[in-house]
Amino acid sequence: MTTTTLAVLVPLLPFLGAAAGLLLGRTAPGFVRPLAVLPSLAALALAAVVAVRQGGDAAIDSATELTPTGSVPIELALHIDGFAALVAVLVAFVATCVQIYSTGYLRDDPRYPSYAALVSLFTSAMLLVVYSGDLIVLLVGWEVMGICSYFLVGHYWETPEARAASIKAFLVTKLGDVPFLIGLFALATDAGSFRITKVLTTVANGGLHHPTLIALLLLAGVAGKSAQFPLHTWLPDAMAGPTPVSALIHAATMVAAGVYFVARLLPVFEASSAAMVVLAVMAAVTMAGSGLAALAQDDIKRVLAYSTIGQLGYMTGALAVGDRGAAVFHLLSHGAFKALLFLAAGVIIHASGTNSLAAMSRMGNLRARVPDAFWTMTVALLALAAIPPFSGFFSKESVLGAAEHAATGDTAHIPGTAGWIVLVAGLLAALLTAAYATRLWLLAFHGRGVEAPDHGRQPVAMNAVLWVLAVPSLALGGLAYRVLPDWFDGRDLTPTLTTSVLGTGVALVGGIVTYGAWRQTTTFAAGAPLGAVAAHPEGDAGLVEAEAIASHTPAYGDVASAPDPADPGRLLLGPLHRHAAAGFHLDAVYGALFVRPVLAAASLVRFLDREVVDTYVRGAGTLPRLLGAAVRRAQTGNTQTYVSALLAGTVVLTVAVLLVATGA
Repeated sequence: MTTTTLAVLVPLLPFLGAAAGLLLGRTAPGFVRPLAVLPSLAALALAAVVAVRQGGDAAIDSATELTPTGSVPIELALHIDGFAALVAVLVAFVATCVQIYSTGYLRDDPRYPSYAALVSLFTSAMLLVVYSGDLIVLLVGWEVMGICSYFLVGHYWETPEARAASIKAFLVTKLGDVPFLIGLFALATDAGSFRITKVLTTVANGGLHHPTLIALLLLAGVAGKSAQFPLHTWLPDAMAGPTPVSALIHAATMVAAGVYFVARLLPVFEASSAAMVVLAVMAAVTMAGSGLAALAQDDIKRVLAYSTIGQLGYMTGALAVGDRGAAVFHLLSHGAFKALLFLAAGVIIHASGTNSLAAMSRMGNLRARVPDAFWTMTVALLALAAIPPFSGFFSKESVLGAAEHAATGDTAHIPGTAGWIVLVAGLLAALLTAAYATRLWLLAFHGRGVEAPDHGRQPVAMNAVLWVLAVPSLALGGLAYRVLPDWFDGRDLTPTLTTSVLGTGVALVGGIVTYGAWRQTTTFAAGAPLGAVAAHPEGDAGLVEAEAIASHTPAYGDVASAPDPADPGRLLLGPLHRHAAAGFHLDAVYGALFVRPVLAAASLVRFLDREVVDTYVRGAGTLPRLLGAAVRRAQTGNTQTYVSALLAGTVVLTVAVLLVATGA
């Protein structure tokens, strides 16, 4: 079987699994789990074969024109280079882990069949984005992911939080998709084709007429899909969905699509120095702001959500300094350890007796309760904090090294300003990342929260997935930076001494300072219990999560709502804590700038429709009704009246004729 045929099957198999799952979900429920897991597993195997055959050599290109569309054709095209081959393996790997994990996490959920089918469709759409060689076909996968995220985030649609989060995710990403679509058409108009290879050839030959405008339009879509400032506000709220969905969206699929798109078309953005500076500023603000916000969150999943935003900022920062190898390298390592973090958080959420909006300050005695989650999450947090020799160290240092080269003028066609912006923001983000990672570890596993009832050991499927994901989180970086350059245009990914020392140094400082603050606050808070937790019958993690969100209470009872005084984030942030916890009030700003004016305009339109338009409509019916009433009064049914009216009419007509004749 040819490599092209195998590549076509990679996104097709999850799609067929989704279709079969929807058709058989009610009639043959025993097939639901195999149809969820096996297609993704088969796609992973085929993606690995495609990656081995591609081997980092020349890109595999294949195309066929679906139908004539005029001057700019749309083709079903594949473009598989080293980046695409490896990212496809990551997507299939994470999706398979999520599907296996979900068989335990949502085992008693009545809507599991539709959930599993949507996850498969989501996986198929992302694989289509990864392998696509045509921008319109890529856009199809891009939009299908948006629809799937709407349904998956709103899986617990009975709760107002889930409904609001799904709508917000859909609308905010669509806000970026509109200029993104315009940018795609402008790009294709200049290139004369939607084929990625032809677009890149046009850029190399200087054929773009409006590179800055096109790049900025495309960046709007990237900011929405990859949750970058200022369109990042939907991602923390999306935590209202099931925890496996959070792992799927954050690790390797939807939020990575924007970064991957820029990596694919990086020469388009490099054609405009202004666009590269804008990209650098966007990455810098995202890294710094998300780090501060993560340090102030009390919900474990929101901490991880802001962490994802910040790590995506590292990827866009690498792209801003012209190193797509470093960006995709960090995408790969981040996909592994962030999936592990979310899935371990799912285990913690169940074991701690709290819901998906749970406070870490309420968690207590979890290290002994969930040893699998404790050890694997420790590995993932060390990778997140970029502590050597974990995978995050190598990929994050490749980003900082690329920024250093750009700042010193060693990278051609990249403004030095962009390099300095990314480098300074990256070091600040490294400090903040280590701080909130340490805080999460301390509060979740060594906190003073009330101990919830013990539900026993988690399902084997859930714990097994954690250990599978721990392997690349620990070993991927050390092996990849030696192997990946052959796949990434030959770019050297070896950590540089300067940024390695600086990055690791500030990370250690962030962790140590946070630990010191925690010890200090714990000493002051000693003897201040948070409350008592009532018993709750044993239940499935997914159902517990849904019930707890619906009731707006912790899942296993009533816990004192007062914040834990032993939270080091409050001490470290001081008066900034309140603002950081609210995401620096960006939702309020957007509400004032966009939501309220739209609602006011809608109210005005409703008033005009009711009081003006409806008045004319009612008036148009009133006149015939009055005439009809007058005519109805004349129909008395009295014969004498009719004869009198006939005679009177005859007299009137006679007089009129005589007058006319006399006048003539």
